Amino acid sequence: MDTENSGIINRISLLGKIETSPVFSHDVFGEGFFSFNLAVPRLSDAHDILPVTISERIMEGSRFTPDEQMSVTGQIRSYNNYIAEEQRNRLVLTVFAKDYEFLESIPNTNPNEVILDGFICKPPVYRTTPFGREITDLLMAVNRSYNKSDYIPCITWGRNARYASKLAVGDNIRLWGRMQSRVYQKKQDDGTVTEKTAFEVSVSRIEIIDKGELSES
Repeated sequence: MDTENSGIINRISLLGKIETSPVFSHDVFGEGFFSFNLAVPRLSDAHDILPVTISERIMEGSRFTPDEQMSVTGQIRSYNNYIAEEQRNRLVLTVFAKDYEFLESIPNTNPNEVILDGFICKPPVYRTTPFGREITDLLMAVNRSYNKSDYIPCITWGRNARYASKLAVGDNIRLWGRMQSRVYQKKQDDGTVTEKTAFEVSVSRIEIIDKGELSES
């Protein structure tokens, strides 16, 4: 199904360097999928290390060698992964690759672009940092073909955070931004501290979709 023609908007475009070789992830109806990490540069010297899932059917025998530079276009997908030691499901994000190209060098363009159209599915959480920076966390449900949905955590800042804090569950929104990886530390029940990585969309622009626009799209 063509997601553009069906009114579904979930697009991500990345430019980066292969961080890890592809490893087998899972099989769906005889189609194998592999996963690897892509290091995507930020405007600073830092990088986001993002997980990419790709079908063997479009890999075409390519080696996907670490340090090779490439572009990836596709969608952000989510799934629940059961964590036995925590006895709960954890939401996991991945970039589902639909197309790619190996590059001689990274072009001087935005290396990380996301656009999503979906619905607020949990009450927004507004907070401020110790330095007074305003943040609102959102969980967005983005429709997928065959009556499925992807649940994508998003984070907004400053005036966007104030705007997003007033959104309600069920509001249809469109947003633009980038996918980021964020390392944090979590204290376990036994007192030990482990390092974990969260993935989310850092929002640069957000708007409510007008009902009239929806009826026309």
